[in-house]
Amino acid sequence: MSAVAAEENVTCATCRACCCKLEVMLLGGDDEVPEALTRQDPWGGWIMHRLEDGWCAALDRRTMLCTIYEQRPFICRDYQAGDYDCLEQRAAGLPA
Repeated sequence: MSAVAAEENVTCATCRACCCKLEVMLLGGDDEVPEALTRQDPWGGWIMHRLEDGWCAALDRRTMLCTIYEQRPFICRDYQAGDYDCLEQRAAGLPA
């Protein structure tokens, strides 16, 4: 078992925001997300904007916490901290 997989109590507050480099599509109920943090993709859908460093525009780079946590998109709300995909993203995004 990897060191990342062995970690207990992975939460959004204790994570290093590895999932914040994933593309996040906005869905119909995501109307509370600030428009300035979104972009239209080449296919006409709306996504969270990512800055040149690849991180979501809503991520505070100092704290590595979401600045719009209470208004975050449904996909972010549905993402399960500590599940298989989360641990995989952490393993891929954290230095060895």
